[in-house]
Amino acid sequence: MTRFVKPRKLSEWKQQQVLEERFEQKVDRLPEDGLTEDLDLNLKTLHEMLGYSNDLIIRDFICETPRHMRASLIFVDGLVSTEIIDDQIMRPLMITPVAEYKEHLLPPTEAVLHIKRSVLPIGEAKESAAFKDVVKSVLSGDTALLLEGCRQALLLNTKGWEKRSVSEPTAESIVRGPREGFSETLRVNTALIRRRVKDPDLRVKNFSVGTRSNTDVAVLYIEGVADHNIVEEVQRRIQDIEIDGVLESGYIEQFIEDNHWSPFPIIQNTERPDKAAANLLEGKVIIVIDGTPFVLIAPAVLSQFYHSPEDYYERFLISTLLRFIRALSMTIALLLPSLYIAFSSFHPEMIPSKLVIAMAAGRATVPFPSVVEALAMEISIEILREASVRLPGPIGPTIGIVGALIVGEAAVSAGIVSPIMVIVVALTTIGSFAAPSYNAAIALRMLRFPVMLLAAAFGLYGIMLFMILIVVHLCSLKSFGVPYLSPFTPRNLLAMGDSVIRIPLYWMKKRPNVFAESTDNVRLKPSSAEDIKPDDKWKTEPQTEEEQDQ
Repeated sequence: MTRFVKPRKLSEWKQQQVLEERFEQKVDRLPEDGLTEDLDLNLKTLHEMLGYSNDLIIRDFICETPRHMRASLIFVDGLVSTEIIDDQIMRPLMITPVAEYKEHLLPPTEAVLHIKRSVLPIGEAKESAAFKDVVKSVLSGDTALLLEGCRQALLLNTKGWEKRSVSEPTAESIVRGPREGFSETLRVNTALIRRRVKDPDLRVKNFSVGTRSNTDVAVLYIEGVADHNIVEEVQRRIQDIEIDGVLESGYIEQFIEDNHWSPFPIIQNTERPDKAAANLLEGKVIIVIDGTPFVLIAPAVLSQFYHSPEDYYERFLISTLLRFIRALSMTIALLLPSLYIAFSSFHPEMIPSKLVIAMAAGRATVPFPSVVEALAMEISIEILREASVRLPGPIGPTIGIVGALIVGEAAVSAGIVSPIMVIVVALTTIGSFAAPSYNAAIALRMLRFPVMLLAAAFGLYGIMLFMILIVVHLCSLKSFGVPYLSPFTPRNLLAMGDSVIRIPLYWMKKRPNVFAESTDNVRLKPSSAEDIKPDDKWKTEPQTEEEQDQ
């Protein structure tokens, strides 16, 4: 099947040419021949490549090897653990008696292999003869060991920078569940997932993105559960990114998402390891980026943005009720101001007479139409919300609540807005906070304003027209080939049990084939839950008088 490729614009082509030229210039600065046998020449070349930076440490010493070779350690101060360098590298190389090596008179070309196998007790060590590998490893926190007369360097894992400890997530708080959250270190994050998914089929594929930042990116999936085509597509999109730096997972998300113009998020992010592990078990792909506690989940559908990990830790009746409450809250957050505008301006006959009289009395002193009143209040609330986020932690929520109360009360007293408008805006704001996903709530906050304008122009007809356009737009979205409105369209009865409602866990015997056509669809054995019956010995039977006496 031939796929149509949209031609690139002239501006995009010029930008691509600039990136390619910049990358080629960077590559041209690297020596073509690699490391030489002259240690001083190698050190001079590395100094020039790294710009004689003050945090670059070069430690010259003499190894107690059979030939008393001259050696140098190269590392960046602040990225390495000095204890590892002192105890596991310097001490074995300098203090080990020469007598232990009298029987191992090796030529200089084999010294690196001998040190790697028999001298250093360090866990991870690899050889390389390329300057670019040495520079990349040193800038990543490794230590390079160079020997006189050897064309290969030994790259030793000595990473030991300061890092934030594992703490409770702040953006996705729950009542019941684990309290661990991802940190900014990639290997810590992959280890948190490994702790929960002890499966030999769990695969971790590493990539490096950014011609200057060289940010480490890891793609995690379960072999046989995740769709092979989706995994390859995720890896291809990541490898095709050509940018000078990647500082957060949002960079990767914006490059690999299917639709860049949709207000709805196409890729989900989370800072909870239990949520990432649960999505792995459903056949999804996890993307972990070094330097950020937020990992990406692909593919994603609309319904999962309103699910919480807590839904699976509580009983299914409670979880279903909470999901209905979230759905109602999202509806209020999107449509309540526009419904107020439509009813008050176009359809007052649909409102009970006593309520119409109360609304008219409240709006008697308001000099603006309802749409201007609603827009002014909504914009004020958005400003207060953004200000409360940027303020220091203990002050922000207080300023937001107090500011909203003071502004609302003052606006009502001044006759600028009606009291019912303050109630509508307050309910709308509270409803938007019920979304477990922040980027999904942002989408509703963005769409609230155009639907208010349509309601002011056409009343309920404008609201219905807007909802039809939104549904058509959602039907056109895909996330790595998965329809965004799955499992509702196309219909998937198996997956509908975990969408708006949540059926009992013992009914979820198979994985929903929405995200993957996997070879292993069974996730619950038939005899695991519903077929377990109490044993006869636990049955209580009425005792005889003799048994009671005994």
